[in-house]
Amino acid sequence: MAERAVQDRSFAELVQDMSDQIRRLVRDEMRLATDELRRKGKRAGRGAGLAGFAAIMALYGGLTLVAAAVIALALAVPAWLSALLIGVGLLLVGGLAALLGRRSLRAAAPPLPQEAVAGMAKDVRAVRHHE
Repeated sequence: MAERAVQDRSFAELVQDMSDQIRRLVRDEMRLATDELRRKGKRAGRGAGLAGFAAIMALYGGLTLVAAAVIALALAVPAWLSALLIGVGLLLVGGLAALLGRRSLRAAAPPLPQEAVAGMAKDVRAVRHHE
């Protein structure tokens, strides 16, 4: 069915059309936001898997270096003291890293679908401009 000219339509029909268009616009923007978050989530999942594997390998390497440090220090002091000193040092470094990580996490902004938010802001500006 062909659309009638705006001049031939009643106010109620125009309001209904506007309502339908706004509803469709919001639905489309929500779909865009969902798609964007899904894409970012897949990328993040892959990256997290690789980062997890790298962390395990780094952990094994680090443990080997810790054992080497304990053995090396045991040449100068008793073995029990060597292990104690290395253990305390590692706990101090770990505690400092935990404090810095906590501060960084608190400062991080919540993740947002930036492209979708920018699109909605553009739509709002366009609607306000035409009022």
